[in-house]
Amino acid sequence: QVQLVESGGGLVQAGGSLRLSCVMSERTASWSAMGWFRQTERMEREFVAAISWSRGLTDYADSVKGRFTISKDNAKNTMYLQMNSLKAEDTAIYYCNSVVGRQPKLPWSQGTQVTVSS
Repeated sequence: QVQLVESGGGLVQAGGSLRLSCVMSERTASWSAMGWFRQTERMEREFVAAISWSRGLTDYADSVKGRFTISKDNAKNTMYLQMNSLKAEDTAIYYCNSVVGRQPKLPWSQGTQVTVSS
């Protein structure tokens, strides 16, 4: 069974930065893209960003465009999310997943908590 492990979350002040990582135990040819999602107690899980493995094409939610950057290291089966200019509303648990478009494909892993203090 494929495992996804997110890390890099933490507590940061508004305006600060964090870098999240998602390590995949394996990656199959059917995984054309990977993405980040986030969820809080008051909102349903929402799409944040995605990147295609082969061409590195990226897609961002409007709320993070210009502040977050998604990237990958194919050799390490690892995906990253560089988050800059963080806002209190970015506070959430962040999850990674294989995606088709903006839709997740796999069961959710444990995620990593990001807390932004204002």
